[in-house]
Amino acid sequence: MLKLSPPSFNMGQEIAAWTYTHGGFPKALHQSRLTLDASPLKPTEIRVRVKAASLNPVDAQMMGFPLWPYLPSFVMPTHKGVAEDFSGVVEDAGKDSGFSAGDEVLGLGPFLPTGTLQEMIRVDTKVSVVVPKPADWLWEQAAALPLVWITAQTTIDLVAPYVKSSGGKIAVLGGSSSCGMYAVHIAKQRGWSVIASCSGRNAGFVRGMGADEMVDYKTTSVAERIKAYAPDAIIDVVGGTECLGIAKRYVTVVGDKTNRMTMGGRNIYLWNPQMLIRALAGRVGLGRSYTCVNLEPKASVLQEVLQIPKEKIVIDSMFEFGQVKEAFERLNTGRTRGKVVVRINV
Repeated sequence: MLKLSPPSFNMGQEIAAWTYTHGGFPKALHQSRLTLDASPLKPTEIRVRVKAASLNPVDAQMMGFPLWPYLPSFVMPTHKGVAEDFSGVVEDAGKDSGFSAGDEVLGLGPFLPTGTLQEMIRVDTKVSVVVPKPADWLWEQAAALPLVWITAQTTIDLVAPYVKSSGGKIAVLGGSSSCGMYAVHIAKQRGWSVIASCSGRNAGFVRGMGADEMVDYKTTSVAERIKAYAPDAIIDVVGGTECLGIAKRYVTVVGDKTNRMTMGGRNIYLWNPQMLIRALAGRVGLGRSYTCVNLEPKASVLQEVLQIPKEKIVIDSMFEFGQVKEAFERLNTGRTRGKVVVRINV
């Protein structure tokens, strides 16, 4: 068997990257040149030549974080990396990383400060999530899955104890979104019945992902239809409050917010005490069970995505490396069906 020679990485070598400073999108976003960290890898680290990366709403939301101008550079660099999802080829690997040079992989890279929208990334497999890429998947398909799959699987796991083992029903608010469509798919794989909200133009698509019923939020009262469906649990990936209290379990990715450019996740509890009170009340039995989730990357969860049928991997649009601002503009329309992916070294 041919043994690959260790690649050569030069101190001071530059790589192309997209970074952001502060001021919000698009002002904060820049195409940059970064100095490659060519120091020896830790035993659990790998160095990956990135082939493709995908964008998520949080990537644009982070650019508007109000504290960036006030943090000193030794706390957080002025230029911060963009994106987390990636696919690529392992160029160099530590002895305990579980990978070897030449392996094709996909995963979630470091959220800060480096990001994955760059030619080369350094990933610690002890804290990041990386799995082998199926040989028949395109680089773009592999990069489209990690974050949304893990998020969707997390929401499913959180509602599962509340869903009837026989005849269980859930509602997914935002069934055509990048996360919602996989929540629909996973729920159907578990044998649950699913109702999902989406626009009328996406009804066929959402049904193809496994939904039994659809609610056109543009023409119909979503709350009334969901209430009539009487689901055991609701998964909300679009935000808002209109369906609170309908099901015995409510799991949300974005909380009460409806502005796409503000951050979601459990951090919202800090400035929305109503959400925190709602969650605590549900925990002690004074209301319906409620939680706003944070992403918990687990290799075992991402490993499950390798079983998804290839035709269920949905990409909205693809852009070249120099078109990242255009890619974000597409993402920020809120009308994407599947992921927005950027090619890097393809």
